[in-house]
Amino acid sequence: MCLSIYNCNIRRMFSCFPSNATFIRSNNIDTAAAAAAEEARRQQEAEEAARQAAEEERRQQEAEERRRREEEEREKREAEEALRKIEDEKRAAEEAEKRKIEEEKQKAEEAERKKREAEERRKREEEEREEAERKKRQEEAARRRQEEEEKKKKGKRKGLGGLSPEKKKLLKKLIMQKAAEDLKNEAKRKAEERENFINSRVEPLATDGLNEAQMQDLVKKLHGKMAELEEEVYDWEFKLRRQEFEINDLTLKVNDTRGKFVKPVLRKISKTEAKLAKLERTKKDDFRTTLKSSGHKHDKIEEEEAPAEEA
Repeated sequence: MCLSIYNCNIRRMFSCFPSNATFIRSNNIDTAAAAAAEEARRQQEAEEAARQAAEEERRQQEAEERRRREEEEREKREAEEALRKIEDEKRAAEEAEKRKIEEEKQKAEEAERKKREAEERRKREEEEREEAERKKRQEEAARRRQEEEEKKKKGKRKGLGGLSPEKKKLLKKLIMQKAAEDLKNEAKRKAEERENFINSRVEPLATDGLNEAQMQDLVKKLHGKMAELEEEVYDWEFKLRRQEFEINDLTLKVNDTRGKFVKPVLRKISKTEAKLAKLERTKKDDFRTTLKSSGHKHDKIEEEEAPAEEA
């Protein structure tokens, strides 16, 4: 459109010249117009090419920018995914650690509860045993008192075979020394038996050269062994307690059968009637009973009459 307007303007400009030169000039004008048109066309093509190149470059830039954004978004998604995965792993590890701590806490509480129950059970059994021993001591004391009273009643043995106080004291001292020595030897023997039993049941621990994981495995193994032994101790204590209950029940049945209390030894007490009769006999004694016989017959007759009167 711009080219046609330009050609019309050129024709108007040259229309005012003389007609002879008009043809030449018109040819020149046409040539110039064609050249101008060609130049305009080339310029237009160049502009179109530049525009297309710019458009292509813009599209390429947009495509590059789009690819770059997509790449950034993809990298961002991958980074977020990796971060989320790391957070999930961290959260899972924290939950696992928390569960482990909770389990260990529960195990510790369970062990503490079992220990407390065992301690309470031991205290109850100790009280029951002390009560049984106290009753046994009372029965033993009653039996000893009865035996002592019987010995006093019979009067067969007096003292320690007629020993002097110094010899009695020396004998008592020797007996006490012997008893103390026997108790000491018995305690030593029990301690040795206990030590031997512990050494036979508990194996020595070889902890040299163990890493942390191996030490944890060893601790878990020992903890399991301890729990197993605690169960055995509980079972044995339950059996002992049941046997003690059975023994106490049988003891009560025996006491109910033969009598609960030990019969005391009764001392003989002289009656008032016997004392009065003795006094009466003393009053009725004749003075002639104290006299000596003279050998005469009438004395013998009187002596025979006196017992007859008493009868």
